[in-house]
Amino acid sequence: MSGSRIAFAVLLPFSLYTCWTLVVADQTLLAFGIQLMSRPDTAQVVIDLYLMAALASVWMYRDARARGLAASKVLPYMLITVVFVSIGPLLYIVINGLSAEASSE
Repeated sequence: MSGSRIAFAVLLPFSLYTCWTLVVADQTLLAFGIQLMSRPDTAQVVIDLYLMAALASVWMYRDARARGLAASKVLPYMLITVVFVSIGPLLYIVINGLSAEASSE
């Protein structure tokens, strides 16, 4: 199965679940983030996720440049990554696929 298909198989149910949780949540996304950052144990998890999000953003940028795409083409994925972390890179893979180097390993 190609990387794009795997990413789509993960992206679709996870995005639907994310939308559902936003609809039924008793607080805003910002309030939830503030609550998570108020305790050291949950703050560590959030910090860890955002470190991975930063690494994914660097990968998306480098991958786009290697494909000859303008850096501005990656900006929407990075903005989605800032808010929803894994949805941005998954969407990038679904739309752009994996580069030849990554898929041959």
